[in-house]
Amino acid sequence: MQKAYTNIIQIAGDVIIVEAQGVGYLDIAQITGARGTSLAQVIRIDSKRVSLQVFAGSRGISTGDKVRFFGYPMRISTGDNLLGRIFNGSGLPLDKGPLLSENLTAIGAPSVNPVKRIIPNKMIRTGIPMIDVFNSLVESQKLPIFSIAGEPYNELLARIAVQAEVDIIILGGMGLKHDDYLFFRETLNAHGALSRCIFFIHTASDPTVECLLVPDISLAVAEDFALKGKRVLCLLTDMTNFADSLKEIAITMEQVPSNRGYPGDLYSQLAARYEKAVDFEGAGSVTILSATTMPGDDVTHPVPDNTGYITEGQFYLKNGVIEPFGSLSRLKQQVNGKTRPDHRTIMDTMIQLFANYRETVEKQSMGFQMSQWDKKLLKYGVLFEKDLMSLKVNIPLTEALDLCWQILADCFTPEETGIKLSVIQNFWPRCISASKDPEMQRGGPKQ
Repeated sequence: MQKAYTNIIQIAGDVIIVEAQGVGYLDIAQITGARGTSLAQVIRIDSKRVSLQVFAGSRGISTGDKVRFFGYPMRISTGDNLLGRIFNGSGLPLDKGPLLSENLTAIGAPSVNPVKRIIPNKMIRTGIPMIDVFNSLVESQKLPIFSIAGEPYNELLARIAVQAEVDIIILGGMGLKHDDYLFFRETLNAHGALSRCIFFIHTASDPTVECLLVPDISLAVAEDFALKGKRVLCLLTDMTNFADSLKEIAITMEQVPSNRGYPGDLYSQLAARYEKAVDFEGAGSVTILSATTMPGDDVTHPVPDNTGYITEGQFYLKNGVIEPFGSLSRLKQQVNGKTRPDHRTIMDTMIQLFANYRETVEKQSMGFQMSQWDKKLLKYGVLFEKDLMSLKVNIPLTEALDLCWQILADCFTPEETGIKLSVIQNFWPRCISASKDPEMQRGGPKQ
């Protein structure tokens, strides 16, 4: 039986301070009092003063309650029994299913040694052209979706969860509105994807401290499945809510604030979670795709600013679409050369022409006369936005690449695209090339 401490010397918000000895950082404790029992986690040790955050909130706790330390960090059950289940931020069932206690693994463990990782080299196809064609998602990559409140970032994550070519989806929701939680559940269930999903949900009405547990629980379970050979995609939304919870706890503990009131270790806290992305040699992988809202659409806000230094690119979600400029997958070159020979060429050409289209739109708005080339660019831009940028578009990568060629052929002659003749001959649509390009008429394109 663990020793019980009754000398709680301070209660502030959801944090209590007790005098104790022989306690480890992140150890779990049980608080027993008039309101029953509550679980808490050690978040700070200062000599004999031990600070704990109470998962269910400190309301009802008194200074005379008993505190017992378990001597180990929080653990979560893993295994196939979790599939299709929904849990809260403490790992307790929300779906009226049984409480699981087998195959326990500790959360918050260190990330995998870089020496043990392999270089990311496999693409995750999503059916979204703005990702698959222009900024490919790679196994073991960590990518945020930078957005503002009101943009459909949760709808985008739900669609990726349904369509991504992975074995298991783990959704970690932080500060979700109840409607968003129901949306994820109903969407995945309607598409038959719920059976390969695991939910860890913290809603806006739940205790703040549970928000901090969601990424650690989600990633601990993801890592366990990856070690068993599964390709796991971990979707986290919203990491700004996670950072705000860190700030709230730091203020409660009277820590010296840093930029905009966030704790000075914000970068380390975010990195500790994102660095869990890994591809194991001879086993599976963990890929992290997160939503990060930017207050005031300010990319210099501490949360997106620190996130950008940690992750391998980002997607910018603006006006309901993934913006081609600003969005970046730094690992796309590892995979898009293996998909189809024309992938890189079509990606570079389409983006360059779209940049020219944006410049033409600016010229048009200032009253400049439009040349024939400008008119072609305007037509191209409209087709690009409608057929590729719209999040309603849902086509496999091969069809998306073919569609890119068709858009080019509808707007330009082959020589106007600047693409090498050898590539044109292999991929330019046959029905268009024969009527527009004399060179292609002589040789005839190859399919």
